[in-house]
Order: sequence, then structure tokens, then C-alpha cells
Amino acid sequence: MVRYSVEPEVPEKTSKSRGSHLRVHFKHCREIAHYTKGMKVNTALKHLDDVLAFKAVIPFVKFTGGIGRKAQAKQCKAPGNIGRWPVKATAVYRDLLKNAIANAETKGLDAENLVIDHAQCNRAPPGRRRTYRAHGRIGKYASQPAHIEIILKEKDEAVEKMDEEAKPVKITKKMAAMRRFVKVGA
Repeated sequence: MVRYSVEPEVPEKTSKSRGSHLRVHFKHCREIAHYTKGMKVNTALKHLDDVLAFKAVIPFVKFTGGIGRKAQAKQCKAPGNIGRWPVKATAVYRDLLKNAIANAETKGLDAENLVIDHAQCNRAPPGRRRTYRAHGRIGKYASQPAHIEIILKEKDEAVEKMDEEAKPVKITKKMAAMRRFVKVGA
């Protein structure tokens, strides 16, 4: 049994999926996970398919050094219109998401109501290779793999809002102090 970084409150209503030491760029996986967290599963899958077809972009928020602006990034309201199409990382993340959906269906959950409750990406130990430099030196040539974990949650039915008439009266600090104060001889 592997340990997830978050344990759900109601395990019966959730499904999990994870991948370790995946040979895809950590920074790309982080941006994909950050963007899809909180989305409905069907919406996320559709967006990931669009990214693979270069019809939509993954907005890059944290790791933005040297990344150019894209017109498609305006659709996701990306800050500075910065985004990319990380194809390999998107395909791996999509497969993990499909695995989590299959796990949910095995548990008997409704795939239409699933939401990505938790999506996390961590750095894995780098794969080390060498490259040959000038003057007989050797430089590092490391890959940056990732660990990804996804937890899906079945969304509950919406609860009706309370009536506006029965609003509780809020007592401020000043009002509470005035009530404590007792007037003598008035």
C-alpha cells in the first residue's frame, strides 16, 4: 500500500491514481496538475485532448522563464498569456487521470460527478547522464522526472441556500462592551 500526501475524509467517495519516477519533465507536470485541479473530470480530459491536438494551451504560472506568449493562453486567462503544449507530459497525466476514472467506476462511483480534488506533482531523483564539453571536460546531462498523484472525489448534491429573512444579529466588540457596562444612578 503506497502512501498519498493527502488522505480523503470519505474514502468511499474517492478514487486515487499515482505514477512514480515518470520520465516526463517535472515542471510541465506541475503546471498541468495546477491547472486541472478542481476541474470536473470530463472537462479536464477534453482540455488535455485539445492540448494534444494543439487546439488549447496549458497556462504556465510558476515556471515561466523563457516561455513565449501564446494567443491561445488568453482562453485560460493565463497571466501574461504565457503557455505551452507539453505533449508528452499531457499524455502521461491524461493516462493517469483515465486510470483514476476506471478506479472510480470499479468502486461504483458516477463518472459524471467526479471532480479532481487533489493533483500533486513532486520531483523524482534525476536520471544522470554525461555530455562531453570543450577542453576534455565532462558536464552533467540530467533528466528531471516526476511523481504524480491524483485523487478524484464524487461531488455531492447542491444544498439549498438559507432564507435571507432569518439573519442572525452580529454583535460587535463595542456592543458587547456596552452591554457589560452597568449604569449606576441614572
